[in-house]
Amino acid sequence: MGAIGGWDQGLWAVVPTIAVLAIFWFVLRAILRADRTEREAQARIEAQEDAALLAEAQRRETDRSV
Repeated sequence: MGAIGGWDQGLWAVVPTIAVLAIFWFVLRAILRADRTEREAQARIEAQEDAALLAEAQRRETDRSV
């Protein structure tokens, strides 16, 4: 038996599971954060492109009416 009546064996049996869970959690968290920032960047780019297309369409309308 261990120093604390067998609890240390149980603790050592659970530690690897907890460590793998922690690593999995950090990896998944990093993936989700990267995805979120990528979506935000993509939305910004698309908004800029939409604004440029709208400005071009408005310019063509004013050129036609003149």
